[in-house]
Amino acid sequence: MKLGTRPRYGMRALLDIATHSGNNPVKLKDIAQRQNVSLSYLEHIVGPLISGGILRSTRGPGGGVSLLRRPESIPLGEVLNLLEGPLSTTDCVLYPERCPRSESCTTRTLWAEMAQAMDSVVMSKNLADLMPGEDGASQGSCVPDPFKPLNNPVSISGKVQGNVL
Repeated sequence: MKLGTRPRYGMRALLDIATHSGNNPVKLKDIAQRQNVSLSYLEHIVGPLISGGILRSTRGPGGGVSLLRRPESIPLGEVLNLLEGPLSTTDCVLYPERCPRSESCTTRTLWAEMAQAMDSVVMSKNLADLMPGEDGASQGSCVPDPFKPLNNPVSISGKVQGNVL
């Protein structure tokens, strides 16, 4: 399964906000510039995060967006669900009625197990797990610096993959 740009950019935006906010809101234009994302696309990304109770928007001078909760209390699965929808490998896992073979399908069990495994991983991690530690190293992130794309390929099961986040 490949995630779209909304959850990937959304995760980067949340990391940016957590890192740069302190006690003040962060301006979307600053996040867009640091993350190399268009401002209009970023506005579409933060909308669901605001309505989902992860971000707060403050208007006026000195306004911007800030986290509503501490990074430790923001499960990555919640973020992904708001930006991408439920994680699933196939439609028949979430909507078995859409496939006339779902009751007798031998591969559906595999797809369901994969979806459950993905969900378990993202619900066991939170935003703080991806943030750099005091030494500047990322603790749980596949990105050495959360504000730069990964330049080195990542090895997954012996195969070299491209950028992950």
